[in-house]
Amino acid sequence: MLMPSIFGENLFDDFFDGFARPVRRPEQAVPARNNDLMKTDIKETETGFDLTIDLPGYNKEDVKAELKDGYLTITATRTSNKEEKDEKAHYIRRERYSGSCSRCFYVGEDVTEQDIKARFENGTLQLNVPKIEKKPEEPKTKLISIE
Repeated sequence: MLMPSIFGENLFDDFFDGFARPVRRPEQAVPARNNDLMKTDIKETETGFDLTIDLPGYNKEDVKAELKDGYLTITATRTSNKEEKDEKAHYIRRERYSGSCSRCFYVGEDVTEQDIKARFENGTLQLNVPKIEKKPEEPKTKLISIE
């Protein structure tokens, strides 16, 4: 029976998440769902925000951070090839994976690239974004000269 897709692939995905699912060997791994990618923890400190983004299986070269119009966008792209051949060079199995994921956070238009500190270590991207208070604009009074 087909179920409406407003709750994801299956109506009961979230309800039975991890319950009574068979244990899979690594070679039987299922591709991750979108909500399993780039899990992010955000901690507010006195001076700013600390973001910790999980990127297992990615290298530092695969990750890009971009700041544009007050939005910090983190993009991770990965391509992998796995080939297994027998002695006569006949393919037994060929697998390719190519994919990317990204997250976007509003950090404010006064934050610059130099203000953000980033470090990638052991599949985890750590970002420190400072709190920068917007300076109030002073109304400029334009005087008209009277003759």
